[in-house]
Amino acid sequence: MTSESKPSGISPLIDTHIHLDTYPEEQQTAILDNRQGCGLKSVISVSMNLESSRRNLELACQYQGFVEPAFGFHPEQPLPSDDEIKALFSFMDEHVNDMVAVGEVGLPYYSRLEALAAGGAWDNTLYENLLERFIIFAKQHHKPIVLHAVYEDADAACDLLKKHGVTSAHFHWFKGSAETLQRMADAGYYISFTPDLLYEPEIQELAREYPPSQVMTETDGPWPFEGPFAGQVTHPVMTAEVAAAWAEIQGVSVNEARRILYSNACRFYGI
Repeated sequence: MTSESKPSGISPLIDTHIHLDTYPEEQQTAILDNRQGCGLKSVISVSMNLESSRRNLELACQYQGFVEPAFGFHPEQPLPSDDEIKALFSFMDEHVNDMVAVGEVGLPYYSRLEALAAGGAWDNTLYENLLERFIIFAKQHHKPIVLHAVYEDADAACDLLKKHGVTSAHFHWFKGSAETLQRMADAGYYISFTPDLLYEPEIQELAREYPPSQVMTETDGPWPFEGPFAGQVTHPVMTAEVAAAWAEIQGVSVNEARRILYSNACRFYGI
């Protein structure tokens, strides 16, 4: 997808959740080389594991002011060994001033469903223990935390956040009950919308209900999307279409929607 120049006077946007380090090299290069004038101030590049965290740090050093790295361990994969966990937290301690947030971390909703559907056993305790360690780290170092926690897992994450007094939490691409959504909104947690806001009724309804001061834009790239984005490489410039869809849902101008979404992201991430 080719990026377009941002019209004069239009607020920039921030892609608050992208796996920039996992793009094929030619796609990653295309995104970064065309970052000027694409209407984006920056991207929050979240990490999958230690090696991913290292790659995101390298990108942040190379593209200062545009790539903002978050370090963590994505829960939809087998748990790391004790030595791997120790090495990841050691890296995070060493580079705490380089990271904008802890993430992506959370609970393995989809892996758990798949395992149970196949007739396997599942114990979520070790994943919950690891998430708690990340929450404690975020609290100790005054960092926001980026969460992969949907449906009932969001309630478990909320319990841990409340236990440790963490209020700067970003639930990316959230899906869940109205009760959980209200709990998150009341706690001051943020959520973000992906390009599926343009074609998923469930997400559109969520966008109607969640407080406008606690929402942001994201792509979760390189995850592919359907609807008008079918067949396209997910590009952070798609946040412009997310903002336009949110503007229509909220009944505000596109300019005002972009201003709100950008301001929210800047406030949450301190950038």
